[in-house]
Amino acid sequence: MKAFLLKRPGPIATGPIVYSDVSCPEPGPGQVLLRVLACGVCHSNLHMVEGDWLPSTPAFTPIIPGHEVVGRIEALGASVAGLAVGDRVGVQPLFSTCGRCAFCRSGREELCQTKEITGESVNGGYAEYMVADALFVHKVPEVLSDVEAAPLFCPGITGYAAVKKARLDAADQVAIFGIGGVGHMALQFAILTGARTVAVTGSARHRELAQELGASRVIDSSQGDPVEELRRDRALDAALVFAPSEDVVNTALRALKPGGRLIVGVNSSIRFFPFALEQTIVGSLLGTREMMERVLSIAASGRLHVAAEAMPLAAASDALQALKDRTVRGRLVLVP
Repeated sequence: MKAFLLKRPGPIATGPIVYSDVSCPEPGPGQVLLRVLACGVCHSNLHMVEGDWLPSTPAFTPIIPGHEVVGRIEALGASVAGLAVGDRVGVQPLFSTCGRCAFCRSGREELCQTKEITGESVNGGYAEYMVADALFVHKVPEVLSDVEAAPLFCPGITGYAAVKKARLDAADQVAIFGIGGVGHMALQFAILTGARTVAVTGSARHRELAQELGASRVIDSSQGDPVEELRRDRALDAALVFAPSEDVVNTALRALKPGGRLIVGVNSSIRFFPFALEQTIVGSLLGTREMMERVLSIAASGRLHVAAEAMPLAAASDALQALKDRTVRGRLVLVP
């Protein structure tokens, strides 16, 4: 089969991923073999490919990146139940967990310390075929196309989980910083809670997207510090940050009202934490399989729009470069 192999992490312009002929994998016990139909391109893929997360990630090289996948089952491994050849299913970054630890047993399986991550500790979806753990695949509703469904398995579940952690209701005002792959999904989930939503972004294409999706207000952060504008008419109850910027995270914290909630979906440091304001900072990573099913249900009902653009699998390097150049409006999706 054809697949992209990350052989040695480095700047994307230097060609660290190579389009290669590799052996097609075979499903082991409890696994399924998928013919990949679509695989979203995530900023996490770019971080791994460029070596930002060394030495822990990737777990090995060469490795096939890609962790938001829609595919059709081609073969079943031993002991697989409830699935059949021909089923169209999706795979999220949470490839598998131990199922036994305190996190797995308490509904926080994404925190399992022995979990496998698709495309980071096992081979992923930048390929024509991949294997997946049968317990961690999700049937994709027929109403969703391959290209619009694939991003649900990373930005979709990530945005949904972050909004759940924000504990929003109709009386709240929430700001979403960064209206990209994850942010445009989180914005829509926040709108569904009834909260007043504010999209904060320095990108003209993302401001346009936020307006199309129904944000109550859109702030152009390229024109200066947005804190005063956020504080002007209503207190900010919660802020969700998906822009990979320490400056943005700290701006969001300054904009929060006393007792406000900051949900952070990127790596960052906090420069100053005013303890007397009793604000809460929560990190947010992915979500559970139960949440994933809820995301698919919402999307199938027509209440979630996925801004996605298809590209051929062979253009994976170009897709990652576009992500680095910040020219992507929503989500790029690779199609073999």
